[in-house]
Amino acid sequence: MTLNIAMDTASGTAPYEQLRTQIAEQARSGRLPVGYRLPTVRGLAEELGLAANTVAKAYRALETDGVIETRGRHGTYVAAAGDAAQREAAEAARVYAERAVRLGLSADVARAAVDEALRAAYPA
Repeated sequence: MTLNIAMDTASGTAPYEQLRTQIAEQARSGRLPVGYRLPTVRGLAEELGLAANTVAKAYRALETDGVIETRGRHGTYVAAAGDAAQREAAEAARVYAERAVRLGLSADVARAAVDEALRAAYPA
């Protein structure tokens, strides 16, 4: 297994976001298995022709999302992201449901709001 990143300099998407998205997709699809050691920030920055801060920003976002984990001086590894992402989504759904109840929304209205938000987030 190797990390396969293709940066698109003509894209309107920020380089750190391109990097974050590609690593997340590869980790979640299994192309990068749990426990796969990622290159160092400096090493990947050199390889891709990016600033180290750009790679560091992508790694921080991935760590926040539970996709990767940093083990101090031992390196950065792909984490068991599926479980972490599902737990975080379940927690967000629970918080939303409680808020909808406090607002006095019916279950149908609350579901419709979620459906609309998902349609906006995942355009066809």
